[in-house]
Amino acid sequence: MFTLDSTLSVQEAKQFNPVVLAFIGDAVYSLYVREWLCFSTDYKTGELQKRTASIVSAHGQSEFLERLLPLFTEEETEIFKRGRNAKKGTKSKNASVSEYNRSTGFEAVFGFLYVTGQKERLNELFQQLTQGENL
Repeated sequence: MFTLDSTLSVQEAKQFNPVVLAFIGDAVYSLYVREWLCFSTDYKTGELQKRTASIVSAHGQSEFLERLLPLFTEEETEIFKRGRNAKKGTKSKNASVSEYNRSTGFEAVFGFLYVTGQKERLNELFQQLTQGENL
């Protein structure tokens, strides 16, 4: 039975299509960004939306990825590459193919960590992204 705190084993999660992991990771990353902005600023909702859209965009994720790639474990790097190289049914309207592919890999890692219950690792990676960010 599914509950909101359900998790998968690492082996089960690795069986998921990486684009499905990215689908989940996109939601997780967006929620983290929204919480971070809400808890660390006093912006009105319009500004929160504008900043969130910029950060969670394929371009924004591709830039943040540069900070994270050296920190990825071997397993996370494998998930990233699977997501980056996966066939996608859509194309980005506002990002290059390279940025879109990299952001899909980025999201796949976040999705993988989330579905396997590795919340501490998610927090650790997210802290690396937010350190020194000028809001």
